[in-house]
Amino acid sequence: MLKLHNTLSRSKQVFQPITEKTVSMYVCGMTVYDFCHLGHARVMVVFDMVARWFRASGYKVTYVRNITDIDDKIIKRANENNESIQSLTQRFITAMDEDSAKLGIIRPDLEPRATEHVQGMLDMISQLIEKGFAYQASNGDVFYKVRSFSDYGKLSGKSLEDLRAGERVDVDNHKQDPLDFVLWKSVKPGEPYWESPWGNGRPGWHIECSVMSAAHLGQHFDIHGGGQDLQFPHHENEIAQSEATHGCTMANYWMHNGFIRVDDEKMSKSLGNFFTIREVLEQYDPEVVRFFILRAHYRSPLNYSDKHLDDAKASLTRLYTALRGIEITDSAIDWALPQAAKFKAAMDDDFNTPEAIAVLFELANDLNKDKSAATAALLKQLAAIIGLLQRDPESFMQGETSSELDIEGLIAARIAAKTAKNYAEADRIRKTLADAGIVLEDTAQGTTWRRA
Repeated sequence: MLKLHNTLSRSKQVFQPITEKTVSMYVCGMTVYDFCHLGHARVMVVFDMVARWFRASGYKVTYVRNITDIDDKIIKRANENNESIQSLTQRFITAMDEDSAKLGIIRPDLEPRATEHVQGMLDMISQLIEKGFAYQASNGDVFYKVRSFSDYGKLSGKSLEDLRAGERVDVDNHKQDPLDFVLWKSVKPGEPYWESPWGNGRPGWHIECSVMSAAHLGQHFDIHGGGQDLQFPHHENEIAQSEATHGCTMANYWMHNGFIRVDDEKMSKSLGNFFTIREVLEQYDPEVVRFFILRAHYRSPLNYSDKHLDDAKASLTRLYTALRGIEITDSAIDWALPQAAKFKAAMDDDFNTPEAIAVLFELANDLNKDKSAATAALLKQLAAIIGLLQRDPESFMQGETSSELDIEGLIAARIAAKTAKNYAEADRIRKTLADAGIVLEDTAQGTTWRRA
């Protein structure tokens, strides 16, 4: 039985879908005003892995990940750049798609944009006002009345008293209560706007996901996911909006991946300690980055450093090295095999990718002792489920071919030098290649090379 940790219950629970063998999953996506950073990569890779495992387990999955394409940060950046909001957001959506494709991420089934669902937001806000959960303030903004929702705080575990004294409560003299949050913002000069019963304006951030999830998955669905930083207030506010409007549970299971940390601080744009995916991919193969993310449990904090990525590269290289030179034929996984069963048990236990990857290394160790095609096939098949080891080993280990160095020519010259017993020249060539990050490996079958 597949179990997952439910943030709502603060415990690991057996997954019981609303509809048999079907999974409906909504994940909060990116606000597209800049390039995605490694924290975003973790969200994308983690929930890609979750969707892949559900599908491998025989579930029909509908995976929705939204795009926030209207927001304070977007408006500010577009004004700074002197470009339209549509131009800015499309540019960064394209960049996001390019980055995620390099990381081996399968596109979600649906990627709704907030600006496509404004009418739904207007409808939900109207219902909340009619039911007494929201009100229009004197400045024209519409606020959600937090104290009107008795279950507020059930996801985060925060009490209203704690929140009232906390630092995250906005000070706004127009609110009836400091805890209330905005649903509709009245228009300000130079901002985009939509017409509404409360005057021209635009939606608040939290209302977007309540509307988009219901539009594509229904009022009640299986899984809602996102980064740990969204648990409060964003996801708490989603629950308040959705359940007050619809009168039913929003999502049965809530999943949150842990932060990526740099020097013991969360990686984020607001702290200025973030690395974009593009910056990291200039130094590391995308599969190394994916492996780096997956070898930590999705709920654990993940420490970023070149040292950790170098270690991930060395570890992934070990797996590819074990597959080298073995002819593999496609076949279905025999889940009765001990290591396949062990992999499945790990993944069924709250998507325990560290234990699943440990099984891959067990198979690699077996391969190093006995180059069995069946073992190699199982290693590649299991790794494929989490998006790893699908390239030709030589292609991975050699990376992008340098245009400035004739690697094959130098290898041939070294072989000729060794044949002529000119070992000094052979050593010089090896050092030249080593200085360029090329490692030579002499075997009975000849000389191969890989990047260090």
